[in-house]
Amino acid sequence: MQSWESGPGTFLPLLFAETAPLDLRLVGRTLLRAALVGAAAGLAGAAFFAGLEYIQMFLLEYLVGYEPLRAEGETFAGTLMHQPFRPWLLLFMPALGGLACGLITRLAPETRGGGADAMIHAFHHQHGVIRRRVIWVKALASAATLGSGGVGGREGPTMQIGGALGSTVGRLLRVSPREQRILLVAGVAAGIAAVFRTPLGAALIAVEVLYRDGFESDGLVPSVLASVVAYSIVTSIFGESTLFSHAARFAFEPSHLPLYALLAIVLAAVAIVFLAVFRWVRRAAERLPGPEWTRPAIGGLVLGVLCTPIIALVGNAIDRPGQGLGLLGGGYGAVQMAISGSSWLPGGWNAVGLLAALAGAKLVTTTLTIGSGGSAGDFAPSLAIGGLLGGAFGRAMQIWIDPAIDPGAFALVGMGCFYGGVAHVPLSALVLVCELAGNYDLLVPLMLALGISFVALRNRTLYDAQVPTQRDSPVHRDALLLDVLRTVRVGDLMARGRPFVSFSPAAAADDMLRRIGEEAWQDVFPVVEPDGSLAGLVSAESLRVLASEQRDITWVVAADLMQPSVTVGPDDDLHVATEKLVQNGLRELPVVGDKGEILGFLDEAEVARVYLRAAARAEDAATSRQDLPVATDPGAGPGRTRAPSIPPPSIPPRPPTSRGSGSGGSSGGSGS
Repeated sequence: MQSWESGPGTFLPLLFAETAPLDLRLVGRTLLRAALVGAAAGLAGAAFFAGLEYIQMFLLEYLVGYEPLRAEGETFAGTLMHQPFRPWLLLFMPALGGLACGLITRLAPETRGGGADAMIHAFHHQHGVIRRRVIWVKALASAATLGSGGVGGREGPTMQIGGALGSTVGRLLRVSPREQRILLVAGVAAGIAAVFRTPLGAALIAVEVLYRDGFESDGLVPSVLASVVAYSIVTSIFGESTLFSHAARFAFEPSHLPLYALLAIVLAAVAIVFLAVFRWVRRAAERLPGPEWTRPAIGGLVLGVLCTPIIALVGNAIDRPGQGLGLLGGGYGAVQMAISGSSWLPGGWNAVGLLAALAGAKLVTTTLTIGSGGSAGDFAPSLAIGGLLGGAFGRAMQIWIDPAIDPGAFALVGMGCFYGGVAHVPLSALVLVCELAGNYDLLVPLMLALGISFVALRNRTLYDAQVPTQRDSPVHRDALLLDVLRTVRVGDLMARGRPFVSFSPAAAADDMLRRIGEEAWQDVFPVVEPDGSLAGLVSAESLRVLASEQRDITWVVAADLMQPSVTVGPDDDLHVATEKLVQNGLRELPVVGDKGEILGFLDEAEVARVYLRAAARAEDAATSRQDLPVATDPGAGPGRTRAPSIPPPSIPPRPPTSRGSGSGGSSGGSGS
């Protein structure tokens, strides 16, 4: 942080560097750039989606004979004729993909894992700057991981790829740091919309996922525009369709609301287990011997060892060798089965047990892939776990309580509830599920379930890089601390009653120089008319410059040197006073009463002292939050609690300075 002591007049101009009035031309340029980012992310997302489908088709379907479950909106590439199932190849395929991923991510280590955490960290700590190489490194690493059977989604990688595209556009166009951050967020929204086909939900996730208790309001409109552009490009290529097929309508039954509330509690408990297992696997992977780039291969090998016997046994049992049940990849096919059923899905309690077991298996396999450093998103698996558990819960309630229950409704609510809780994006998850359903029939149960899961998971999060509020973000902290200046009145800080020097408009320069040499504290000198009105101000700096020119100054008078009068009142706040100090290049301001009389002076150093004290308190609060462990989840990393608002700083008595100290009493002045 810049200190006001680093040079005269340097602190306050820096403080107000990004508080310019709204410029409509700037807004227009930002939206145009957001549309450009949306177009780039839409094309990149479409290419990534198509390329990944064909890679997976070749490696898993053609070579291995694995038969993936696909959601309704994932079938654009078609399917191959069923190939002979080769379990021995499936055993090692995820490990080979993990090895390729590890080697590729050596070029950009930030591309390991899901991608969302790295994007959030770049927003808060790197002013929205992501390296250009992340675009292609993340794409290749994710294709290697997901194409070979790694468990994860496409949305996480496209969040980071879209953010990197937004960052790249910002750097090429040389935008301000604020616009750089906005374009990153717009790129994230476009990336999600390109592969998930929920334009409004994608825009809301992009601005909401950055914080645990708020959202980035400045990025909302650019994110919506970028999301719409990306969505339009993708649908023009692949056609307009939702990701899942489902019932046309979901009947609302108020008596089912307690069941949705119970589902939210169950999902919150499973989410706690998911986060604990995920962090345990990540810590275990970090302790593995050998180079870091080998860890995704080890995770892939364990994944193959666990999944291959299950796939072989289940495939033989249902006479469909290689049927994957959604264990590998994002798992949207399994969620589709939970929503709409399947011809080979057993009925009754067997279906409940199968869907619950698939959710448990998905939990373990996801943590193995992403926790070991594989490049795959955590977005899709979170939705899959919630959807599978919601489908199992809905079928159980259908059998036990009410045959009229639609399990698909519980599956959709479970999707939004699980991810909305662990990622702290309740509003985004609400809109996203409504977009997936194509209507708002599930709005009320979603509101209830998301509210419960959000409260239950308040101290846990999937993304460690999230900060509680804008007050805790380094890129916003200085701007937010400016609000502190609005809470302090000039009258609380001004030096009252101190004798000061003033001049008449006709005062000679040599007399003024003599008088200011006798003053230890005053830097700005009022010029007062004979009737007592304030005519202007003369700064000590202008007098010193005049004296240094070594010319005859006998003809110079105060009226020649003064600048227009700039004053504040005792009821003005420090924000108003600071703007006047900065705009007029002054170190002090006269404080005048209702009749124009000078009551005292406000010094720039005192304003800076208030700001720095508030900043120090904010830093101490942030440090104390980082040092608080989450008692209920030892593996969850540093604890985070809601950021307290910064209270107005207490104003201690003004200490003596090199320019003198104030004294109590009434105001006074001396004329020339």
